[in-house]
Amino acid sequence: MIGRLHGILLAKLAPDLLIDVQGVGYEVQVPMSCYYDLPEVGQPVTLFTHFVVREDAQLLFGFNSLDERALFRLLIKAQGVGPKMALAIMSGMSAQHFVQSVQQGDLSTLVKIPGVGKKTAERLLVEMRDRLKDFRGAEMDTGLPNGKGVTMNPVFAEPANSPRSEAMSALVGLGYKDSQAQQVLKKVAQDGMSAEELIRAALKAMM
Repeated sequence: MIGRLHGILLAKLAPDLLIDVQGVGYEVQVPMSCYYDLPEVGQPVTLFTHFVVREDAQLLFGFNSLDERALFRLLIKAQGVGPKMALAIMSGMSAQHFVQSVQQGDLSTLVKIPGVGKKTAERLLVEMRDRLKDFRGAEMDTGLPNGKGVTMNPVFAEPANSPRSEAMSALVGLGYKDSQAQQVLKKVAQDGMSAEELIRAALKAMM
């Protein structure tokens, strides 16, 4: 089990990262809540990770804090929720917001997440209510120098695409349809916005 990575961020193209750990490049997928706090490419980064082994792939997911990773692990235990949907949920809202939505039975918020239909949302409310009873859903002191528990960087070569193209790729990667992503980016885009700002604004608009 790979539980933590500390290395140099080589590339980032949401939701994917590439991190060099002593000469070995690890491809890591992260929720946007983590992506927003990444350092610049070439800088050190630390992530708490969850390793998934399937017949056709080995996948590594990264998080800024132990709380975020704990929520991810709870989510993928729910019926019908895989890692991709769990990332989409954690990208669309903070851990605290999700916990509050479950505790308050807020079905309308959950069904806005890509891939989460009414039946899945209802199942999440039922299955997660007891599991999240003692979940703090707040920032956790990780004991790491940066205080947030993670510092990461890009994956694959730093793209030369425009911020809007990067934001489009990120939203599609999180499960939104092309038409949805294009429409919301057109709505929120303003001159000078970075890819991270566009993604944050788009996710907020869709939630």
